[in-house]
Amino acid sequence: MCNLGTSLVNHKSILSNKDTSGVDFIYLSVVMFRLNLKIALRNLWKNKGFTFINVGGLGIGLASCMILLLYVNYEWSFDKHFENHKNTYVVYQNVPSSGKIFSWAWTPNVMAEEVREKIPGVQRSSRSTYPRPNLVTYGDKKIKDKGVFTDASFIKILNYKFIKGNPDAALKNVDGIILTKTFAEKLFGTEDPINKTVKLDNTNVLKVEAIIEDVPANSSIQFQYLMNWALFEKREPWVRDRNWGNNMCLTLVQLKNNAPYDQANAQIKDIYKRNQNGNTAKALLFPLDKWHLYDQFENGNSVGGKIDQLRIFMLLAVCILMIACVNFMNLSTASSEKRAKEVGVRKAIGSTRKSLISQFLLESLILAAMSTMLALLLTEVALPYFNQLLDLHLIIPFDNWMFWPFLIVLMLFTGLIAGSYPALYLSSFEPVKVLKGLNLKVGSAVSIRKVLVVFQFVFAVCTIICTAVIYQQLSFIQQKPIGYDSHNLLQVAVQGNLRDQNKLNLLKQNLLKSGAASSVSFFSYDINEGGNNTMDVEWPGKELKQDVLFNHRGVGYDFVETIGTQLISGKEFSAQFPNDMTHMLINESAVAMMGLKDPVGKVLKWNDKSWTIMGIVKDFIVESAYQRAAPMMFYPVQYSGAETILIRLNPSANIEISLTKIDEAVQQIEPNYPVDRKFVDESFALKFKNEQLLGTLSNWFGGFAIFISCLGLLGLALFMAEQRKREISIRKVLGASTVNILTLLNRDFIKLVVMANLIAFPLAYIIVDKWLSAFEYRVSISVLPFAMAVTLSVLIAMLTVSLQSVKVTKANPIDALKYQ
Repeated sequence: MCNLGTSLVNHKSILSNKDTSGVDFIYLSVVMFRLNLKIALRNLWKNKGFTFINVGGLGIGLASCMILLLYVNYEWSFDKHFENHKNTYVVYQNVPSSGKIFSWAWTPNVMAEEVREKIPGVQRSSRSTYPRPNLVTYGDKKIKDKGVFTDASFIKILNYKFIKGNPDAALKNVDGIILTKTFAEKLFGTEDPINKTVKLDNTNVLKVEAIIEDVPANSSIQFQYLMNWALFEKREPWVRDRNWGNNMCLTLVQLKNNAPYDQANAQIKDIYKRNQNGNTAKALLFPLDKWHLYDQFENGNSVGGKIDQLRIFMLLAVCILMIACVNFMNLSTASSEKRAKEVGVRKAIGSTRKSLISQFLLESLILAAMSTMLALLLTEVALPYFNQLLDLHLIIPFDNWMFWPFLIVLMLFTGLIAGSYPALYLSSFEPVKVLKGLNLKVGSAVSIRKVLVVFQFVFAVCTIICTAVIYQQLSFIQQKPIGYDSHNLLQVAVQGNLRDQNKLNLLKQNLLKSGAASSVSFFSYDINEGGNNTMDVEWPGKELKQDVLFNHRGVGYDFVETIGTQLISGKEFSAQFPNDMTHMLINESAVAMMGLKDPVGKVLKWNDKSWTIMGIVKDFIVESAYQRAAPMMFYPVQYSGAETILIRLNPSANIEISLTKIDEAVQQIEPNYPVDRKFVDESFALKFKNEQLLGTLSNWFGGFAIFISCLGLLGLALFMAEQRKREISIRKVLGASTVNILTLLNRDFIKLVVMANLIAFPLAYIIVDKWLSAFEYRVSISVLPFAMAVTLSVLIAMLTVSLQSVKVTKANPIDALKYQ
């Protein structure tokens, strides 16, 4: 210590000498840095337990922050990889109906042409189907995957990278197809696919015109191949009709670089009204690079979407990191008495407060560097589980040069924030007092540490409450009746020969004869997905300006019986009444919306035809499980064609055997397609994916935050026990029991936790109330989550404090009193 002190004094006197040259100053600065580094490393090695806890706490905090930021960055980057993403827009439609405005990105097939020709500032526009699965065959290889029918403007707007083929000639030929790199490799292996032919749905022979790079995972439009729109018209003749009331495709618009968005958006607003008398829909241009994050609309305006989830994760990442920093502060100042004499000696031999602050900050930066390495290791280990949970492929971007400056800034920020208060506090000790062994004035330090602990537990309590409410809401929606029986209900995609209604009817007969099914029907869409809608409906007593949006689906015979819903009045479609081709079923919401009394037998007008209401069906969920059932019309599936076979499994038969029989029956009629089947309840569960993800991540990272908060509380308990060990020893000598002392020590901490709960309750209530406001069907905010938060936080605090306090109460009081 004497040599160290002499060295410090000599260096200080040289550095303070005004005649010292610049070279000498730099040299001596380097020497001082090396000296401080040695001292820092020795202190960290000497206090291995302190170092281990701090590195562990900061490492977990940094790892949690990194994982969350990787996920946020991935979601934020959606559709921003396209070269012209800032000038590219999705055409949305706002439709007023029943006092509300409904918004979606479905538009008529004539929208793209009209926009390109009539709206100033438009450089390109394209129309495309939404990705849908089709069977693509090459030789013996048959792959069913998603493809898109579109035009040549589509690949210019989104500028996919061409590996092979001519971009200027692509999608000009009605029988041309563009494949992604991975899909081409699956079909052709090592062969050159250009100019080779494949079959689409065993019907259309298409020539491979080009190969493009795989569609990035962070792209809103996912496909494996592109085909000409003219082929779509060839396969589906109804698509050729120029109909402004038929919303059936996606329209993308690219403005010129200098084109004003506001002017184009104002021009497109009344495009429906200009082209169809009485059409009250409004169009708007919505930025492509916001489509993924801001797709939730309310009364015609974007009010959020996945961006709300990202904000929660960003807040979670920042709070976890700050909690880790607070934990570092508490643990550092908890060991203040051990460092007090060191500070006193160094000040006595000439060290300035500035040099001491530098010393302590250097120690915290070393700890931050060690924590960062641990965080990278933990992140690398945790990412596979995280990717499996999210169905993603997130990686640490070591090869991205921007990652390293970000990591260094994050490390420096963490080290400086975490070490700032300990450095200022420890460097403030007066040498005379600490060397004489006098008690330090720690009131302000304790107060600040108490504030920090309260902050930690405010966040922990908010996390507990929010997670509990998320799971309550999820359970409420999942247990809420959906209007039909999804258990043991199977749906099989209609493909190939099955598109023939006679073949479908034959399949139904075979399934019923096999004993695998108790009932079979058909549906025009997947029963859990959105479909067609219309406002072109008239009914008796309809007001002139009354606009109501109806969903409409085609259904087969015995539909009500098959899905297990309720027929309130009238009858359903049945083979006993084969002539009901101009009849329809409507649901309860449609009856209420039209205000019809005794609706059975009333005549509606839709699609230039008259339809007689033959029955009323109970409302059931088809689209969103969180919103009320929309008015719906059900017409004979022969009118539009079936896309799904609904099969009610025979409850008395073995499920595995029944599934085998179903596969055999389907393959017997259509052997060229793989059987595409799924249980309805499993696909229905996918509707809750976002909420389940939010709940799971909140649970995991909230747990990490609580764990780190416990380390912070442990730091304060260590400090308080160190400061009060003489008092505790005197109480023990005077006869106080271990329980009495534990009660004394726990009482102060319980007060802090209760205070944190009182602060957290209103914050948590505001957060969960805002989150729940997005759901029409929502759970009420009960006392249970708040009571659970209080109980857990108090138990955690008591356990954490007691584990440390027991060590102090078990210590020999003579050790603490012999120097008094």
